Amino acid sequence: MPSSVHQTESLLFDDPPLRLESPGMIYTCPMHPQVRRSSGGNCPICGMTLEPLTPGPDPEDAAHHELRDMTRRLWVSGALAAPLVAWEMTAHLPGLALHHLLSPQWSAWLECALATPVVLWAGQPFFARAWASLLHRSLNMFSLIALGTGSAYAYSLLATLLPQRFPGAARDTGGAIPLYYEAAAVITVLVLLGQVLELRARERTGGAIRALLKLAPRTAHRINADGRDEDVPLEDVHPGDRLRIRPGESVPADGEVTDGATAVDESMITGESMPVDKSAGAKLIGGTINGAGSLLMRVERVGSETVLARIVRLVADAQRSRAPIQRLADVISGWFVPAVIGIAALTFAAWLHWGPAPGLPPALVAAVSVLIIACPCALGLATPMSIMVAVGKGATAGVLIRNAEALECLAQVDTLIVDKTGTLTEGKPRVIAVRADAGFEETTLLTLAASLERSSEHPLAAAIVALASVRGLSLHEPADFKSVAGSGVSGRVAGHRVVVGNGAFVSAATGEDLEREADALRRQGATVMYVSVDDRCAGILALADPIKASAAAALESLHSEHVHIVMVTGDNRRTAEAVARELGITDIEADVPPERKSAVVRRLRSAGHVVAMAGDGINDAPALAAADVGVAMSTGTDVAIESAAVTLLKGDLAGLVRARRLSRATLRNIRQNLALAFLYNTLGIPLAAGALYPWFGILLSPIVAAAAMSLSSVSVIGNALRLRALRL
Repeated sequence: MPSSVHQTESLLFDDPPLRLESPGMIYTCPMHPQVRRSSGGNCPICGMTLEPLTPGPDPEDAAHHELRDMTRRLWVSGALAAPLVAWEMTAHLPGLALHHLLSPQWSAWLECALATPVVLWAGQPFFARAWASLLHRSLNMFSLIALGTGSAYAYSLLATLLPQRFPGAARDTGGAIPLYYEAAAVITVLVLLGQVLELRARERTGGAIRALLKLAPRTAHRINADGRDEDVPLEDVHPGDRLRIRPGESVPADGEVTDGATAVDESMITGESMPVDKSAGAKLIGGTINGAGSLLMRVERVGSETVLARIVRLVADAQRSRAPIQRLADVISGWFVPAVIGIAALTFAAWLHWGPAPGLPPALVAAVSVLIIACPCALGLATPMSIMVAVGKGATAGVLIRNAEALECLAQVDTLIVDKTGTLTEGKPRVIAVRADAGFEETTLLTLAASLERSSEHPLAAAIVALASVRGLSLHEPADFKSVAGSGVSGRVAGHRVVVGNGAFVSAATGEDLEREADALRRQGATVMYVSVDDRCAGILALADPIKASAAAALESLHSEHVHIVMVTGDNRRTAEAVARELGITDIEADVPPERKSAVVRRLRSAGHVVAMAGDGINDAPALAAADVGVAMSTGTDVAIESAAVTLLKGDLAGLVRARRLSRATLRNIRQNLALAFLYNTLGIPLAAGALYPWFGILLSPIVAAAAMSLSSVSVIGNALRLRALRL
């Protein structure tokens, strides 16, 4: 039944909290991520226990109050239900016929005394959630549980209080009225057991986030102005502080090495097992592990601005997003509960009319069994549990997935568009040649170009500035600086108008000798940048960017999976062809400005392809946003990362191969979960309604139905947790 509260945030803050919560924490439902509350409690749509949007590093902070409460109710109800079941069994075992010790009326009161605390106290949360489902007009599994156990208990209580009012059709051949106290009690115990198992399993789905949160140390060794070390809480560390990192310790925050050399284990962030060498000037990521050397670092980012905090935030958001494959389950779940109530009513009527005498007891048993076995919890959990586990798994493997839709779409990608610089290549180019045109000197050419490029964020600009620094040149402060993404930069340096970029952007005539040399450098795979001074060509700068070591193997894996690779770059065609030859890429589009990159994406999508775009620069952002799946390198710009649905923390395409494996495994897991959920309900409802009775004389007990219902939810969660062991 479509719910009127799915998008009504104001209703989600009315119910009193049923669990402990931390100040400022937001709670949500794993099945309905649109639900947001500032306190814990139950989802007004499905009745499930809400959990923190981002789990804390300690599971006790997350949801243990609810688990402890349910466990306590389980033990108490189990202790009361066991003698109740034993007492009822003696009626069917002649050698243990203890019922003769009490009259039928006193026996009924004994059963009532044992069952009442189980149903009304231990099962109270289920009745409260069922009542909330009525208030919010959103019937759910707890509506069925409360209706089933409540019917069995209420019928038995009336038979105990007013036995003389019951007609002969409600009595057995001995004239006694059958009681269902033990069924109501045992169903409550089994549902509680299912809730406890489910809460424990759901807690494990937050393990990836908790593992990430635990990477950051609680304290840091800050170096004071007098040079002495002081241990301070991590929250007291600020940008600009100098910290000492001893061998084997975690890096407290993001920053830069100022002194020392070591190898840092970044596997918990990037998924790559090989330690990374670090020395002065190298960047450090908070949460990574220092090796055998000692380091001094300068803090650049702390708290929510660190890479680790951003990863945690993205993982938490992605775990609560909804995959397109979930729409089928959503549609079915919306109408499922009313349909089940209708089936239970028809079952009751059919048994009452056509069943053996007395008709009322088996009719009640069959109807209650249908209500209990058909609870749709497994159907609702099928997709979100797999998504939560998969996104956490991806984070530990160096693949950040922004939402469930991207995770699902990755498996369907048949075309990958890749940028060259920073994606196929290291993105750390170096200048290999400086050639001045007639009338200019190399030193003047490099000084003017580097002075202008110092205001640019592009890796090519950094390489030019780095060469000027190595040569000890004194740079000027540029004025009127302008940058055109994918083309070049312009401005005024020392009174001259300077332009640096590709040939089309600079548009200054070059000599034949200089152009021949530029072509020769391009054939070697170099990128050639032209420099003009006061509208005259001053020379060229040739830069080489080595291809990433993992690029060839990653592209080969993608080729083997029938993914078509297209290189789209703003670089010169000859340079692009040199890189493409080395990597086995046959489809190249060169000299492509940023606005045309997104046009290429749209053209391929309109041709029916599912397109992923991988890039790392500001000029790639429009194409990343236009693709079915945008894939950003974490080594790239923030704009590119924010535009992408997937971020590869290691910054190479091997991560994309892992992401596709994860996507396929997740979709397979979701389909298995949906099949399990549908199988339980497809088989369970007819069996509960009495399909076996005409042939075998078997009528399914509501107790068996409750066990099957709990097993269906636990089996779906258990299957989703298998993704944690997936090898990527």
